[in-house]
Amino acid sequence: MLKWLGVSAIVIALDFYTKRLVGTFLAYGEHRPVTSFFDLVLFHNEGAAFSFLAAAGGWQRLFFSAFAVVASGVIVYQLRKHPEKKLFCFALGLILGGALGNLYDRLALGHVVDFLFFHYQRFYWPAFNVADSAIFCGVVLLLWQELHKPPAGRS
Repeated sequence: MLKWLGVSAIVIALDFYTKRLVGTFLAYGEHRPVTSFFDLVLFHNEGAAFSFLAAAGGWQRLFFSAFAVVASGVIVYQLRKHPEKKLFCFALGLILGGALGNLYDRLALGHVVDFLFFHYQRFYWPAFNVADSAIFCGVVLLLWQELHKPPAGRS
């Protein structure tokens, strides 16, 4: 289980470092173009993915924090229960690291720092961060594993 918690620790460290680094050279709302379709930005998100419930009046901070704590407990339980399932545990390690990275922001800052911004002309994807990316990658791995497992009764 420790190696999977190590995956989480790496995600948390990268998330923390990149958010602080961006915060040192960008002002809030500033866009720094990197390519024609990608900018570094500094946004504060008080909601969840895609700023879901961002304008809900403050109660969402407690809700998302409590959800992250409960989800983290469930993930640690699953890591202990299924140590032999390497891809499953790796995916959960990514999700746990992402959840705890964003939880830290929510508790320490009152918002989550987002800084990766992809766009094409007038179309854009909402800004996100390393923690969000880890959660997404973990979920994709879980879905991939589920879609590629042998049918019941076959090995």
